[in-house]
Amino acid sequence: MADNKILLSVKDLVVKFRVRGRILTAIRGISLDIYENESIAIVGESGSGKSVFTKTFAGMLDSNGFIDNGSLVFNDDELNDTYVTLTEEFNKLIQEYHAKLNEYARLENGGETYRQILRLEAEKKAHSTLSLEQEADFEKRMQALLFERTELFNLKQTFDPKKEQDKIAETTRQIADIDEKIKALEEEKKKAVREQKRKASGDAEFNQKYKKTHEKLSSRYEQEISQDITAEQDQRNLIIAKEIVLSTARMSPILRRKQAGKLLKALKEAMKLGVNLDDASERSAVFENVTFLVRYIDETPEKLHGIGILNLAKLKSSKDWMHIRGSRIATVFQDPMTSLNPIITIGKQITSIIMKHQNVSELEARARAMKLMKKVGIPNAENRFDDYPFQYSGGMRQRIVIAIALSCQPKILICDEPTTALDVTIQAQILKLLKDLQKEFNYTIVFITHDLGVVANIADRVAVLYAGQIVELGKVEEVFYDPRHPYTWALLSSLPQLAQRNTELYSITGTPPSLYNKIVGDPFAPRNPYCMKIDTLKEPPMFQVSETHFAKTWLLDPRSPQVEKPEAIQGIHEKLMKAFNI
Repeated sequence: MADNKILLSVKDLVVKFRVRGRILTAIRGISLDIYENESIAIVGESGSGKSVFTKTFAGMLDSNGFIDNGSLVFNDDELNDTYVTLTEEFNKLIQEYHAKLNEYARLENGGETYRQILRLEAEKKAHSTLSLEQEADFEKRMQALLFERTELFNLKQTFDPKKEQDKIAETTRQIADIDEKIKALEEEKKKAVREQKRKASGDAEFNQKYKKTHEKLSSRYEQEISQDITAEQDQRNLIIAKEIVLSTARMSPILRRKQAGKLLKALKEAMKLGVNLDDASERSAVFENVTFLVRYIDETPEKLHGIGILNLAKLKSSKDWMHIRGSRIATVFQDPMTSLNPIITIGKQITSIIMKHQNVSELEARARAMKLMKKVGIPNAENRFDDYPFQYSGGMRQRIVIAIALSCQPKILICDEPTTALDVTIQAQILKLLKDLQKEFNYTIVFITHDLGVVANIADRVAVLYAGQIVELGKVEEVFYDPRHPYTWALLSSLPQLAQRNTELYSITGTPPSLYNKIVGDPFAPRNPYCMKIDTLKEPPMFQVSETHFAKTWLLDPRSPQVEKPEAIQGIHEKLMKAFNI
C-alpha cells in the first residue's frame, strides 16, 4: 500500500456520546491511513466501535455523539482543487480582508506578553475559586445524583398506572429526595465558592503583587502592539486574504460574509495569542474551527487557485457534507429493506439520487439508473425499473442498495455488514459483485464485519477493533496466518470452520469493558488468558511486527515471556484455505 495515495488519514480520533447524563467514549484514539482502491476490513465484536468509527467520516453520527479529538483528513484531488474567478467583487473583498489583517497583525508583536497576562489573570481566578480537585469532587457527586435520578425516572415510565400506583408513588418520592440532595449540593458548592472568594479578597500580599505585575505587563503590551508590521507580515496577510476568499467562495453571498467575519475574528485572536500563521498546519487549525482551509497555490490575472485541506472532523456545514456524503463517501447498510423506501419505486429511488448529486435531467438519470441496475446484476432491468422494494428478493434489494451507493461514483464505499441478512449463497454473490465493481469504479471498500470468513474473501488489509481501539492492523495474510494480539487469536479460534468434530466450539470468556469508565492498562486484560501484571497497569504501545503489520500488546515487548499461539490456530493457513476455498 506504500505506493498508493492516502485517501483518508485518521489521527488520534476520539468519539464520545452523551448517554443518560453520562459520557461514553466509543472511539479511543484511533489512527489509521486508508488508501485509494484498497479493501480494508474493520472487524471486532458487537460494541467494539466498528460502525461508530465509519459513521464519523460519513457524517452520520447520532445527535448525541461528537468528535472530541483528532482529525479526519480527506484527500480527494477533484474535490480539493479549487478555482475562483477574480471578479470585481472578489478583488474588493481581498483588499478589504488584507487591510483588516494588517491592522490585526500589530497584535502579533505582543503575543508573548499577552499570553503572560492571560496566565496571570488565570492564576488570580484560580486563587479566588475552588481548586481543580474540589471542582472534580463536586462534579463527580453531581453526576452520580443526576445518573441516579435519570435511572429512577426511566424506571417510573415502565410502571402500569392502573396496577402499580404504589411503585409509581415510591419512585416519585425517591426522585423528590434526589432533587433535594441536588439542591443541597448546589448550595454547598456556592457556599464553598463564597468562602474561597472571601479568603482571596483578604489576601493583601497576593492582590498587591498581582496589581503591580498586571500594570507592568499591560504597559509593555501597549508599547509592543504600537509597532509597525513587517513586509513579510504584509505579504503573508495578502495570501491569507486570498485564502479567505478561496475558502468561502463556494457559499452564498450572505453566508460568505458571515463565515469571512468569523474567520477574521478567529485570525485576530490567533494573532493576539502569537500563533505562528506562517506555519501551514497552524493556519489550517485556525480556519477549521469555522470552515475548512483552501490553501493558496497560485493565480492568474483572472483566477485564484487553491487546494482544500478537508478535515471531516471539523466539518460543520450541512451544505459541505452534501458534497461529500453520497458523492464522495457512500454507505451500504446491513438490512436492504430498511435502506429502501417501501412506497417509492426502485427506479425513482436511484434516479432521485443521481439527479440530486449530478445535475442531470430525469431522462438522463433514468438511463444511468438502468445501466447501473444491469451492472449490479438485476435481470430484465427495463421491466423491473418501476417495481417496489417488496417485489424484489433480499439479494436483489441489496444489489439495488449497492447501485444507489455507486450512482455518484464515490471514492469510499462503506459496507456495514451488508451480507449479514442474506443466506450464504447470496453472500458470496454480493461479495463478488463488490470486488468486480471495484475494478471498474476504482473505489475504496471499508468493510465492517464480525465474520472473518467474509474478511478472507474481500479484504487487502484488516484492522481489528476492541473497546474503541485498533489492537492489530496488517495485510489480510499477516493477520490471518501470523496474528500477534491475543484478541485476534481469540477471534480466529472462535471460527466454527476451524472447530474439530466432537469438540466444544471456543468462545471468548467475559464481556468487553464499560466505555463509561476510564480504562487502565490493556482493555482486553480481564479476558486475556495470557494476561501479565503490566497489562493491568499500563496501556501497551502499538508494536511494529513488519513494515505493514502492527499489534498493540505487551506480548511483543522483548522483555515479555514467549507465548505459544492457541492450538486451534496453529497451522491456520491450511485450515483457512480449506474452510474458505481461498
